Amino acid sequence: MRRLAAAAAAALLAACASGPVPPDWQANAHDALRSFEDAYLRGNARVAQLELARARNELASTGRADLVAQAELVRCALRVASLDFDDCPGFAPLAGDATNAERAYAAYLAGRWQGLDAALLPAPQRAVPSRGDAALGAIQDPLSRLVAAGALFRAGRLTPAGIGAAVETASANGWRRPLLAWLGVEQRRAEQAGDAAAAALIRRRIELISAGGS
Repeated sequence: MRRLAAAAAAALLAACASGPVPPDWQANAHDALRSFEDAYLRGNARVAQLELARARNELASTGRADLVAQAELVRCALRVASLDFDDCPGFAPLAGDATNAERAYAAYLAGRWQGLDAALLPAPQRAVPSRGDAALGAIQDPLSRLVAAGALFRAGRLTPAGIGAAVETASANGWRRPLLAWLGVEQRRAEQAGDAAAAALIRRRIELISAGGS
């Protein structure tokens, strides 16, 4: 079972992975979140939207805002990994009833790192605010690594090497949506540096990916 982008959902996943048979809402929410993640990363926006709505509906049946907040944090993390930044509007109405760890993760994803208690972050992200992209190599889960790279980019703290690592991570996993976003960053850097050959190579990669998804 591949981990969801937001480690804030780890408790839900663990409950589904072992022990007694989980209640229907829990199993259904887990499956919907996993399908949402896959569809989003592959660039299938319509399916991703439907699966996120299904996950939210299952979690909302419990009346627990903190569980619905987990689904929204998954969405926010995937968008950060794909450099598709927003203010995480689905989480904002739930923030008052979310846990401290969920609020810390939301702040981290939003680039609000001043005063952030990194100890509250999901384990793969805790070293990122202090170590920058030097922490990327120690993150074994590729999606967590990509989320960290996106958070660093948003905070203005990602080096060219970190950008390259993000490109390779997205490419190795066939994640079309984030790969296009990160290649776009590399292309702009090549153009700004006056490296026409590198920019042309990246542009051909982008065209190949885009044609494959048409």
